[in-house]
Amino acid sequence: METRQQERGRLTAGFLDSQPLREADEDMVSEVSLNTTNMTEEEREEILQELTKLEEEISTLKQVLLSKEKQHAELKQKLGITPLSELRNNFSRGWHDMQTSTAYKKTSETLSTAGQKTSAAFSNLGTTLTRKFGDMRNSPSFRSFEEKVENTVSTIKTKVGGTGTGGSFEEVLSSAANASVQETPTNNLTDPAERPC
Repeated sequence: METRQQERGRLTAGFLDSQPLREADEDMVSEVSLNTTNMTEEEREEILQELTKLEEEISTLKQVLLSKEKQHAELKQKLGITPLSELRNNFSRGWHDMQTSTAYKKTSETLSTAGQKTSAAFSNLGTTLTRKFGDMRNSPSFRSFEEKVENTVSTIKTKVGGTGTGGSFEEVLSSAANASVQETPTNNLTDPAERPC
């Protein structure tokens, strides 16, 4: 024997079935024990008939809906509308709607303004840095450092056998770099016959 809760569960499941009522379902409906203390047998029978009628109508509506959905899909197929093209159209429509929204326009304007201000700030920073490096190069301490390097290079050249011409800082660095490239030893110190295989 089923409990009331199990009976209600079976009755509720009957509402969700997509199949018309079967004899077993009708028997179950007639066995449902309703609160009979306030209800006459005629009222009970009337409610059960109404319940059965509603379940049949629900089943019919589900069948009609399935038929309409099938017809809908067939018409779309005849028009060449595929799920992918629908998705693409929905995405395009959504993108267009978003771009024309007030929030998007305000955000776009704000970001554009922020980008322009950031660009201007970096431009000003670059100009400032260039000017500061120029000022630093013309400063007495940098000039003193430049002269010391030139003198050191000149002294080294003289001791190594160079001409010691001096020159600007760039010329000294360039000549030192050329000298180091020319003096780089090669791997031709050993006879080719003595090299290991």
